[in-house]
Amino acid sequence: MVDNYADKASSELKSLVSDAQDLFKAATTASSDKAAALRSEGMRLLDNALTGARDMQDTAMKTGRELASTADDYVHENPWKTIAISAGVALVIGALLTPMITKR
Repeated sequence: MVDNYADKASSELKSLVSDAQDLFKAATTASSDKAAALRSEGMRLLDNALTGARDMQDTAMKTGRELASTADDYVHENPWKTIAISAGVALVIGALLTPMITKR
């Protein structure tokens, strides 16, 4: 799910950059009337990009809240299992870091 949003954001950003490059190329040879139209089109593209970014941010925030709520519920429903998992992770990290610390 998160990968889909990242892929969508990446493709939209690439599209925006490509469109902006095309507009800049066209603006270098345009008359003043044409330049004004290109500037207007550029602003429209940027507004669309900002709207899309806000929508993706809202979706990411909503998903983050849902994940946090799910994790909170799990911890409250399974406190001993959570403590055991945390202790196991701490032991593994400690075992991995001990050789690094003792080499000094």
